[in-house]
Amino acid sequence: MPATSKAQQKAAGAALSAKRGETPKSKLKGASKDMEKSMSEKQLEEFAATKRKKLPERKD
Repeated sequence: MPATSKAQQKAAGAALSAKRGETPKSKLKGASKDMEKSMSEKQLEEFAATKRKKLPERKD
């Protein structure tokens, strides 16, 4: 399932980084913190891999 906005894609990337242990979980805020807890690594990879070119900044 692809991300629907640039903000969602960015949050998924941050959550994926924390889930992999590349960044501390304490650095996460807001949506990325929730995503890290509730989504699998595979789901986060799908969101984070979405191309950003045609995405809106934020979902309406």
